[in-house]
Amino acid sequence: MTEQSSAPQDGIDGSKEPGFRIQRIYLKDLSLEQPNAPQILMVASEPQLQVEVDVAVMPLSEGIFEVTLSSTITAKVETKVLFLIEAKQSGIFEFSNIPVEQIDPMLGIACPTILYPYLRSNIADIISRAGFQPIHLNEINFHGMYEHRLMQAQQAAAEESKGTLSN
Repeated sequence: MTEQSSAPQDGIDGSKEPGFRIQRIYLKDLSLEQPNAPQILMVASEPQLQVEVDVAVMPLSEGIFEVTLSSTITAKVETKVLFLIEAKQSGIFEFSNIPVEQIDPMLGIACPTILYPYLRSNIADIISRAGFQPIHLNEINFHGMYEHRLMQAQQAAAEESKGTLSN
């Protein structure tokens, strides 16, 4: 008796089923600086954190994209930098038979949502390896971040079209 699987075999059968696949997730870049050590380590004060997160997308080939989630974390005690971390967590994502209008939201929302736990873990790990209590970054609403970017792009396009109309 032969078993037959109803799962597609990675496009071998020429199926037109929509597909989304994670090809690879990797740490692209990670750096830690403690510019004021060791003197600042003697200061007994709670650090103030500043966290920045950004998403970048780069097409690699037809239907394949690299999405990079970048973060910069700056911890300051008083006015001096305790530590500075820059991290880039990336992934290669493959889309097949997905309508073009759905790919951009997936690249801006779904892919960063997949990458973020890896980024958080790597940042917490490097902070603890540097001798500090681990800092766990808060959850991020990538949908809200994506909508905000769309609004900014629309406003910029509207301002640009006003500028060309008045010339």
